[in-house]
Amino acid sequence: MKEIALDDVRLSALTWGSEGPLAVLLHGFPDTAYTWRHLGPALAHDGFRVVAPFTRGYAPSDCPVDDRTDVGTLMADAVGIHAALGGGDDAVLVGHDWGALTAGALAAHRDSPYARVVTMAVPPIPAMRKVAARHLPGQARRSWYIGFNQLPFLPERSLDRLVPKLWRDWSPGYDASEDLRHVLAALSTREHARAAIGYYRDLARPWGIPARYRRWQGALNRAPIVPTLYLHGRDDGCLSPKLAEHVEEVLPPGSAAHVVPDAGHFLHLEQPDRVGTLVRDFLAG
Repeated sequence: MKEIALDDVRLSALTWGSEGPLAVLLHGFPDTAYTWRHLGPALAHDGFRVVAPFTRGYAPSDCPVDDRTDVGTLMADAVGIHAALGGGDDAVLVGHDWGALTAGALAAHRDSPYARVVTMAVPPIPAMRKVAARHLPGQARRSWYIGFNQLPFLPERSLDRLVPKLWRDWSPGYDASEDLRHVLAALSTREHARAAIGYYRDLARPWGIPARYRRWQGALNRAPIVPTLYLHGRDDGCLSPKLAEHVEEVLPPGSAAHVVPDAGHFLHLEQPDRVGTLVRDFLAG
């Protein structure tokens, strides 16, 4: 386990490989850095120095001292990881779910240090806006948990039931027993549970963001400007694959988008070989 000291938080990270271009892998909710146990070693085999942090609030990483879990804050953490680990201009960023929101926003920011980006399961905001009105009723039923996570106290106290339900609904048929063990361990304290649920509360109430994070958050609604690979599971029970219909229209030259068959929300775990091949081929240029 590697420890990374940033300005406002200390992050713990899994690592694979010790030399080569930096590859930072960001997980989402409800998940941990162990979600990269297939892709991490594969990228290390390709010559990358792979670092998969437990994002702020997920043990063994610390809870943030400033209580911020906005997307701009997560972006600043990813930039800080690049600086702390001596990443070069050939560094790459991979994100799933909340990690995808973070990576996608960095792909749209002119000051991002990452040369290529891979996002999974959450399309770029401009692409979703093209079809959101048409698919809003069906997606609203899938997104009930976002409203639930705005409630005081109850989401934190319900994680032992909420987390298994989300994995069952989002990736039907996938055996998540190993992943659930890691997630519930990472959110086993009141402070860590509150921090993880705070991602949703801060997204719904984006005021009071400190200037050092606000400068990053502004890119959340913009389209990527660096080559980006987008992947979505055809059977995703969290975000409908219909929301990804226009992804390629908002991506810059050198980008690609694929819908992965026989995979749900956690597509990189359900189809590790297929997803791994797509990511490795893209990052190889």
